[in-house]
Amino acid sequence: MDILKIIQIVISVLLIISILLQSRGAGLGGVFGGSGSVFLTKRGIEKKLFIFTIILAIAFFGISLASVFLNK
Repeated sequence: MDILKIIQIVISVLLIISILLQSRGAGLGGVFGGSGSVFLTKRGIEKKLFIFTIILAIAFFGISLASVFLNK
């Protein structure tokens, strides 16, 4: 059971880092709606980081559910 807690902590740290890396590319103008940029599709490393974030979120959810059910 302790291994699940360690895995959950590692995944949560990686998830936080990947989310922060994505928000850095948005720029401050986009936060307030002041940017006049056109929405483009994600390409290259940005797309891989986006998919990696989704995979980490699903893994975190799965590990959390497994931890809850195995501790009963």
